[in-house]
Amino acid sequence: MSLHVSFFRRSALAAAVSFVCLPVFAADAADDSASDLNGVVVTATRTEQTQASTLAAVTVIDRADIERLQPQSVQDLLQGTPGLSIANNGGPGKATSLFLRGTEADHVLVLVDGVKIGSATLGQASIQNIPVEQIERIEIVRGPFSSLYGSEALGGVIQIFTRRPQGAFEPNFNLGYGSNQSVRAGAGLGGKVGDGWYAVEATHENTDGINACRGKPSPGGAGCFVYEPDRDGFRDSSVSLKGGYRFSEAWDADAQWLRSWGYNEYDGSLTNQSDVVQQVGGARVHYRPSKLLTLTLNVGQSADLSDNYKNGVFSSTFNTHRDLGSLQGDLALGGGLWSLGYDWQRDRVDSTTTYARDRRLNRGVFGQWQQVFGAHSLQASVRRDDNQQFGGKTTGSVLWGWDFTRTLRLTASAGTAFKAPTFNELYYPGYGSPSLRPESSRSYELGLRGTHGWGGWSLNAFETRIRDLIAYDASVGLPGNVERARIHGVEAVANTTLAGWDLRGTATWLDPRNESDGPNHDRLLPRRAGRSARIDADRSFGDFSIGASVYAADHRYDDIANRTRLGGYALTDLRLAYALDRSWKLQLSARNVFDKRYETAAFYNQLGRTAMLSVSYQPAR
Repeated sequence: MSLHVSFFRRSALAAAVSFVCLPVFAADAADDSASDLNGVVVTATRTEQTQASTLAAVTVIDRADIERLQPQSVQDLLQGTPGLSIANNGGPGKATSLFLRGTEADHVLVLVDGVKIGSATLGQASIQNIPVEQIERIEIVRGPFSSLYGSEALGGVIQIFTRRPQGAFEPNFNLGYGSNQSVRAGAGLGGKVGDGWYAVEATHENTDGINACRGKPSPGGAGCFVYEPDRDGFRDSSVSLKGGYRFSEAWDADAQWLRSWGYNEYDGSLTNQSDVVQQVGGARVHYRPSKLLTLTLNVGQSADLSDNYKNGVFSSTFNTHRDLGSLQGDLALGGGLWSLGYDWQRDRVDSTTTYARDRRLNRGVFGQWQQVFGAHSLQASVRRDDNQQFGGKTTGSVLWGWDFTRTLRLTASAGTAFKAPTFNELYYPGYGSPSLRPESSRSYELGLRGTHGWGGWSLNAFETRIRDLIAYDASVGLPGNVERARIHGVEAVANTTLAGWDLRGTATWLDPRNESDGPNHDRLLPRRAGRSARIDADRSFGDFSIGASVYAADHRYDDIANRTRLGGYALTDLRLAYALDRSWKLQLSARNVFDKRYETAAFYNQLGRTAMLSVSYQPAR
């Protein structure tokens, strides 16, 4: 479990250079060094703790950040998160992949209100179909967390929490119109009634979009392998229901349901239209017989549904469902907190394509210990997963923190993680390989953070080594466990207030290398930017507020051989808001104001200069 000293020397140097060049960097939302460190987070430990006490690298984006930044999508909201690279296939509503700390796009576990979402065939979540108007907050935990969550949490965990009322009665409304004939609308209401609460939200989005792909037809094709120079539109509607009730001091329960359905146009040689549905629902019961013991029962289901067409003619259906359940007990003992839990998950596939197996079951048992020893903090966890397809897998992690002054904390961690093969990798006709082993990793991290009267900052250096990385093996024409990868990285975050301006920013340095034998040895893993940075500046002038964001990303490659180079780029966004009164607000945002042309996936276009004017209503709290 030793780290390469030379790596940390290079990492420290890279971080120092980042801070010299960008002295006021911080997250585009409050990060682990932000001023509001008393906020409660749950994703890093599966228990409640303040953000200041977390030992993992955590970024929190709350509703105030969403309203300030005026994002049009979850992709917009996450751009600039430390350690995160994003690849999008052609604009609004198109397939979007997240690469967290240089790991693969299917190495990020995504939860909505505690329920795991994503396609069991593709292996990743369709975040492009989650309406940003429905979101109350997002917690992004970076690092290996399979020891708490099982498969997929190799690069980290992103948990999205939908909106929940804070007052007795809280209606809300928003309406916006912008470039590319884009219309956005949303309305909802919620409140607290006695010992209960409720929330209902509905949204709609419609845009003409842009030409998604400038691909080349076969033979010798590229990108989407077809030339279709048209606008590729997108529309989406969603409804969510939430509610809860406290029956007594010992018992409370809540439930939630979200359904998003839409129509998406894109460019493709086999299909170019899809009707898509994302659905997630769950219920939770808490039992607290004493202050020392809490029992939590969770049940849920998520669905990723897609009917695909070619110029209006039906082509295929790919529907996946996940049934989930968990039981967790938390015991305060000896000044620490002990947790023991059991997770159950069943994946099901219903498709016009016949799979050799269309369902599988995974059971997991985990334990965790959290303890504070004076200025030192410790978090240790271990988990055993039993998968119906590949058998058992054991993972573990240890995190340590030392508050060696009142303002400085040193952290160190080590952990293992794994990713189970997808149904496509295992059973897709003519492609899948049932003998595939799960991907596995070892990660190490060293961090330092400070909280001061003028603001805060953090540095995190990490290394991840992945074995049995699943990749296409050209020698046999099938996916195989033929790859290894080594990833080094540094993340820098800081925030401050200067002359009335709130300044926040991030900087990430990343070196993701392919260590497999063969011609691609030491090549960079595709679609990850080696360096990226973001800085935000916001200020209020009475009822007016203004802000700007600049995001820059280094070049990347689109292929494992590093032959297709995607150039670096910088994007500038501007925003303006005017409070008509305490409840009504008028907002104007302009994205990519210099109309930069760039690609995050080869041959797939991105939005140029766009603007959105919106009005919103929410009673002042």
